[in-house]
Amino acid sequence: MPVSSSVSCVLSLTLGLGLFAGMQMFKQQLAATEYMTVIGGFIGSWFFVFLLTGVSNLESSLFGKGFQAKLFPEVGFCLVVAMFASGLVHRVCVTTCFIFSVVALYYLNKIAQSRFTPAPTPVKATPAKKKK
Repeated sequence: MPVSSSVSCVLSLTLGLGLFAGMQMFKQQLAATEYMTVIGGFIGSWFFVFLLTGVSNLESSLFGKGFQAKLFPEVGFCLVVAMFASGLVHRVCVTTCFIFSVVALYYLNKIAQSRFTPAPTPVKATPAKKKK
């Protein structure tokens, strides 16, 4: 069951905050091995998704339903914040967070295009004027 933009904003920002707190709590374990740094970047990409969803829903509830998140500044801001949060864990987490976030952004865009693409409007054909 879908929720309103304001409720979705609160939910996604709360989940993002919980994810950030979890990353900080398990910082030592995430930085311990190579595999865990990759998992830390993957968790950072989920933080990016939750943050982008929260920011986009906040803008949608403030500016109206037709408002869309743009590549700059919304997506760029959320990506930088997620990479910074991953950088607090380990340097390699920044790189893997970027890679996973770009892949997640591709799929988010693909889902949004299939779900929210407006129906094409029929165009009336006008007769062409003859030249003299």
